[in-house]
Amino acid sequence: MEFLASLHPKMVHFPIALLFAFSFLEITGTIFKKESFTKAASIILVLGLLGAVAAVLTGNQADEVAEMLFDKDINIPLGKISAHETFATYTLWYFTALFFLRLFLILKKKFTGLIKYSFVLLAIIGSVLVYLTGLKGGELVYKHGVGTEIILPTDSSKVNQ
Repeated sequence: MEFLASLHPKMVHFPIALLFAFSFLEITGTIFKKESFTKAASIILVLGLLGAVAAVLTGNQADEVAEMLFDKDINIPLGKISAHETFATYTLWYFTALFFLRLFLILKKKFTGLIKYSFVLLAIIGSVLVYLTGLKGGELVYKHGVGTEIILPTDSSKVNQ
């Protein structure tokens, strides 16, 4: 469990970058009518979703480790972790729904015109969700020291008791 939790800080940057790249490609491809950008956006969205699933799963493990530390009287801001987790879950579901809607429209050959422009707005909304999720995660690390050795007791044997 701790191994997966330790992967979370390393894992999260991939879906952040990929989902922002998806939004950039979606917006650019639609505005400049570049089909290659729109196709690339589809691929990047899939990769971003896979990364987001991995980030959420490792984040859930990190949450369990945080709760274990909290039970050992180590000051962990569980409420802020819960808020970050909620935003991460909403973001994952949002992009999952966006992917399936996009796939459906592409397969039905209806991903054109106004629908494409509506996906620009949806991509922007998704980027805001990614930003807010990352902001909350960054606050946990940089303001509260979550996931760092700063909050661990000096006697590491207390953690494993």
